[in-house]
Amino acid sequence: MKEKMIKVGISVGDINGVGLEIILKTFEEHQILELCTPIIFASNKLVSFQRKHFNITTNFQGIDTLNAAIDGKLNVLNCWKETPTVAFGQETEEGGRYAFLSLQKAVEALKNNEIDVLVTAPINKNNIQSDEFHFPGHTDYLAQQLEGNSLMFMVSEDLKVGLMTDHIPLKEVATTITEELMMQKARLMNESLIKDFRLQRPKIAVLGINPHCGDKGVIGKEDEDVLRPALKKLYFDENILVFGPFAADSFFGSQAYRNYDAVLAPYHDQGLIAFKTLAFGSGVNYTAGLNKVRTSPDHGTAYEIAGKGIADPESFRHAIFMAIDIFRNREEYVELTKNPLKIRTLELDKEK
Repeated sequence: MKEKMIKVGISVGDINGVGLEIILKTFEEHQILELCTPIIFASNKLVSFQRKHFNITTNFQGIDTLNAAIDGKLNVLNCWKETPTVAFGQETEEGGRYAFLSLQKAVEALKNNEIDVLVTAPINKNNIQSDEFHFPGHTDYLAQQLEGNSLMFMVSEDLKVGLMTDHIPLKEVATTITEELMMQKARLMNESLIKDFRLQRPKIAVLGINPHCGDKGVIGKEDEDVLRPALKKLYFDENILVFGPFAADSFFGSQAYRNYDAVLAPYHDQGLIAFKTLAFGSGVNYTAGLNKVRTSPDHGTAYEIAGKGIADPESFRHAIFMAIDIFRNREEYVELTKNPLKIRTLELDKEK
């Protein structure tokens, strides 16, 4: 029996960035259309303009309703009639307005089950701000719109890094991280690794908040007073395989991360500098913990190269593939948990 074609909704991000370029380049590979039915939330005019500008051969089908999406084709849902001005590399109010309109329409379709997964092209976190969007990024907006608690999870084949805090000022990190928050994020990561990535007993490494994990209180007490008690409760009371805290400065360079299935970092740069150094271009930003699947490339709007035709679509391509894989894995998990015997059989098969 042929598998159902997954409907992949795509928001275009900032129209002055590299979003549409990497989207159109991704679907130059026609084989991807055998795996999913992609739907870009934009307009025929905008996509046609960028297609012509970049001399990209990708064909698309304009549609006015989601029901009209055609399998085996790249579909463009007309979300507006006007023609926005594209000013590559510039931060404009108009660019932010249409980025939000595309995202808003795509999230609405996701909530209504009219698409199966969402892949978002990069936004500019400044010009997208409005009365309707007052968030530091996609993750926080989606956490409000969808059911569940969100975890910013950067994922590649060899490295997975999640964050206890994401887009907050550094001066607020230590006061934001509580025992409860750390445990919540660790639970979300553990659950995602099981349901979304098919790992039966994932091992999670937790990085320290302070240099050298505080050196037993000499350089701050947060690691001793917050992280260690939380780790003990998770490990002994909830049977979650969490380890640490580990000093962040040597954890990645020493290759220690290879001993674990994922790493939980207290703050944005601590985790993402390492991730983007080791996996930039092949990584994916995944919003774990929600009732819907959303992925994104691991880079931003890249204004400095926008319009030049040199943007690399590899990360966006990985985001498409990962969204499809996670959707399938979640379906399989739901099916397996209906019959515990199937889970045990699967575990035995993997041990062989």
